[in-house]
Amino acid sequence: MSVIKPLSVTAFALAVVLGVSGCASTASDSAGEGGGDGPVRIGVVGAGDPYWATYVEAAAAEGIDVELVDFTEYTQPNPALSADELDLNQFQHIIYLATYNVSSADDLQPIGATAIYPLGLYSSQYDSVEDIPEGATVAVPNDESNQARGLLVLQSAGLVELEDGGSIFSTVADVLPESKVTVEALDAAFTATSLPDVAAAIINNDFVTDAGLSFDDAIATDDPSDPNAVPYVNIFAAKAEDADNPTYQRLVEIFQTDQAVLDGLQEASGGTAVFVTTPASDLVASLTDVEDDIRANQ
Repeated sequence: MSVIKPLSVTAFALAVVLGVSGCASTASDSAGEGGGDGPVRIGVVGAGDPYWATYVEAAAAEGIDVELVDFTEYTQPNPALSADELDLNQFQHIIYLATYNVSSADDLQPIGATAIYPLGLYSSQYDSVEDIPEGATVAVPNDESNQARGLLVLQSAGLVELEDGGSIFSTVADVLPESKVTVEALDAAFTATSLPDVAAAIINNDFVTDAGLSFDDAIATDDPSDPNAVPYVNIFAAKAEDADNPTYQRLVEIFQTDQAVLDGLQEASGGTAVFVTTPASDLVASLTDVEDDIRANQ
């Protein structure tokens, strides 16, 4: 599944960018321009998910030969794409790509959206956001990326107002005094267990089922139509010079429209995926904004 656990800017910069083994051929040997003899090589994390085989079959039905290159580490597919060992990759959201581009002085580009995996707000006391009283305490994860995203969820739900409208770098210090609730940052592993003591809590997807909750129990999630959610959209990425490649664009369309692929992805995500077809121009604009924010906060 292409759900990505975002790294903080600091953590990403310290990550070891691993070499890619088993990639003797390069993308220049493949159908990179739609007219070569080789396959289009797409880097993914988790090629064993059944929907990927369905996707390869759907592409083949339209005369496009796809070869999946499976990676075990999120740090691998972007360097492999930059090194021409891949034609495309599909494993990350815009924030992850922006962090990679800035830290590596690279210019990989999003060419199409796939899905967003919403981050949810849960409560054991209230059935809706509207029921949460003024002055109540809401918990969010204390790690940088999930804290900011959780605060944006709270803002979309009308529970807080964030300084300057919020960003991927927002912290609890940015919650304005006129907000409806107060916010407490806790270790991500403890937000679920805090539910008896707080009005509601942002709970990372990894901990939802472990806490005996269902994703359907969320009383609020990211709103995919909210511009603040665009940086969390998962994407197909290509080298900048290949962004307009018609074969690659068709591969994005197949992923977005083939019902068997979408059904398989939804099953792999545990029913959490929200499919999006955000225009590539909007994805690129979001990438630019996030890259600018990262540079400004370095």
